[in-house]
Amino acid sequence: MHELSIATEVYETCRVRLRAHEPGRLDTVRLAVGERSAVEPDLLRYAWQAVTSGGPDDGSQLEIEWRPAHQVCAGCGEIPERATGTWLRLCPRCGHALHIEGGDELDILHFTFTPLAGRETSLP
Repeated sequence: MHELSIATEVYETCRVRLRAHEPGRLDTVRLAVGERSAVEPDLLRYAWQAVTSGGPDDGSQLEIEWRPAHQVCAGCGEIPERATGTWLRLCPRCGHALHIEGGDELDILHFTFTPLAGRETSLP
């Protein structure tokens, strides 16, 4: 399950950024996860709980913004006629080869935290 190593890396990245800003506790971390990133969102959330459990950020939430991939035909534009997770090779309208755009994101968008001294804050 590579989601555990991804959750660990995201957590460590946020903690480094947070320590550089000021001491505090992570509240939420928001990620963009693309359809083609080979990351299963539910497993990533489960891994996040395992990584943060028992530590200073126990109970923090991992929010995932799903980014779908889109198949595009040079002649017809975007082709929406596919089931999630399946890929068409040829355009069902004109027969031309299709290419895929997007869906490869795996980015930390922002996180919120509560400084040891008080109120919740957010960092991009």
